[in-house]
Amino acid sequence: MDRLFPYGLDAPPVVRNLLLGSFICGALFALDLVDILPIHFNGLIWPALSMGAGAVAMIWSSARGKIRAREIILDRIDWRGDERVIDIGCGRGLFTIAAARRVPRGHVIGIDIWQTEDLSGNGPGAVIANAAREGVSGRVECRSADMRNIPFPDDSFDVVISSAAIHNLYDPADRARAIREIARVLAPDGRLVISDIRHLSDYALCAREAGITTVISRGIGDQIWRFGSFGFLAPGLVLGRKGPG
Repeated sequence: MDRLFPYGLDAPPVVRNLLLGSFICGALFALDLVDILPIHFNGLIWPALSMGAGAVAMIWSSARGKIRAREIILDRIDWRGDERVIDIGCGRGLFTIAAARRVPRGHVIGIDIWQTEDLSGNGPGAVIANAAREGVSGRVECRSADMRNIPFPDDSFDVVISSAAIHNLYDPADRARAIREIARVLAPDGRLVISDIRHLSDYALCAREAGITTVISRGIGDQIWRFGSFGFLAPGLVLGRKGPG
């Protein structure tokens, strides 16, 4: 499993439910074709195909897509190579480790509360193992911490990264608190990169209120996900820079 998904399978319960729904709809469609059932189900091939396609897309994204995407996202930052970086909701270290490769004279800390329903095999041990595999162990550290109460002083980091994490806080007040904490630990003139699947406008507004100039960026792939999910997902980036102190 780790060889196929070194950075974990995203949202395992969602993938499971999509596959299960696709199988059930497909089975009912097949039984309807041979006229076994006493009742008929019309059009079940379409939900079977759509749910199956959604599951396949999530599996591909977890195995390959998100690794490619992280490189594109992190290339949006002009790195000096000596930055202090924090990855908020780091999971198995997808962005933590990619950032560490970009700061040969810097240091990267990943924090998370390690929920396995969000990511398979989630845990600090996976971060350490992946850092060792990619040769950046000396520049990577991980801690168990809640993004609503980041355990570092003000202005501690030159770059703050968060990927597909903040939306897991279901209460809008909690998400706003997390953004305020991110703004607090970001140093003056520091860079902010948030990649997420929902709530980008809320993040950008809250960050601006905390002194970070922000823009929202969405690519063609983000628009495809938005269209394919009927607006349930609205992925993209919030890019920001904190004002001078």
